Amino acid sequence: MKHWRYMLCAPGMSASEEAAALDCLRSGGLASWAHVEAYERAFARTHRTRHAIAVANGTAAMHLALLAAGVGSSPEDEVIQPSLNLVGTANMTVAAGGQPVFADIVALNEPTIDPEDVARLIGPNTRAVIALHYGGYPARIAELQAVCRAHKVMLIEDASLGPGYVSPDLSHRALGTLGDIGCYTVCTNNTLNSGEGGMVVTDDDALAARMRALLEVDTGTLSPDCGSGRVLASHIMTHGFNYRMDPLRAALGLAQLETAPAAMQMRQRRAQAYANVVESFCDGLIEHVFGWAPGEGAALLAAVLVEPHARDGLRTFLAEKRIQTSVHYPPVHRFGAFAKCRSEGLPRTLEFADRVITLPLHAELPNMAPEHIVRFCTTYLARHSASVVS
Repeated sequence: MKHWRYMLCAPGMSASEEAAALDCLRSGGLASWAHVEAYERAFARTHRTRHAIAVANGTAAMHLALLAAGVGSSPEDEVIQPSLNLVGTANMTVAAGGQPVFADIVALNEPTIDPEDVARLIGPNTRAVIALHYGGYPARIAELQAVCRAHKVMLIEDASLGPGYVSPDLSHRALGTLGDIGCYTVCTNNTLNSGEGGMVVTDDDALAARMRALLEVDTGTLSPDCGSGRVLASHIMTHGFNYRMDPLRAALGLAQLETAPAAMQMRQRRAQAYANVVESFCDGLIEHVFGWAPGEGAALLAAVLVEPHARDGLRTFLAEKRIQTSVHYPPVHRFGAFAKCRSEGLPRTLEFADRVITLPLHAELPNMAPEHIVRFCTTYLARHSASVVS
């Protein structure tokens, strides 16, 4: 394995998180759902939402959200969503019985779903719209709310990269709590990181009841605390899924709710540092995504744009310097499994996907790393530009 100087993400564990995990193990908590229930209550409280349901991962959260929204009640159901996302969202659309319809992004420096394109694509078969908060930065949620309300369509927020971020521009509401349903991932590169896990939230009692019903796949007769929040077999009225979060991950998540705000602030500072260096030294060779407001989001990704012909070479050069990079995300509509889904060109999505590089960003990243990394980028890009000209 390559010894990276700067890793893309570096999940750590604080003393309080380690203590929480050990307490769960030593107390016999793996056979109890008390930690899960406590995590749900705390998550709901910190995000100021009525219901929070812990699940196995973010993909499970999206599946429950789509089913609760009624996707699949008709074989013609459509769900408008960005192509610029992890494939899990589109996969769960199909799993729920719907068809993805892919919308374009707002702009290259604002790669969230375009409300105008959503309004254009909505039709009689549209059941829901999914808005991804790319990199933990808010989508144009107020405009999307207006479009969805006008057409009586469900709005699902994919807040996988933004748990815990409260936007001052959205009445101090947390990302994921502004639509009808919000979905989160709590995985390795997140401020909430239990290794694998997810959460789904809503203020709607009926939607919450539907999603909880889909988690009730057994009566818990083999569980020592089977009376805690479980239902009788005669009360299971729908086909469900074993999507529950396990108690150990919930114990970790509960502890991380306390440490997440400080970790997010550190990420935001690193994002601001990247934006400052790009503005000061790059002379147009690099553009920082969301660079006009790097601290106004959860700052889960440090995404920059370069010319397409230089992108792959730059990534190779950075790898040689032991700097890990990635690409978020390959457009889903380019995958063969979704070739027949409606996409209608998506020119901004395609250009973004051909130019983007994601650079290291995490709470443990050294203060000088953003400048160090960006200077490596400019060194390569200046040489590459010169060789292209010559």
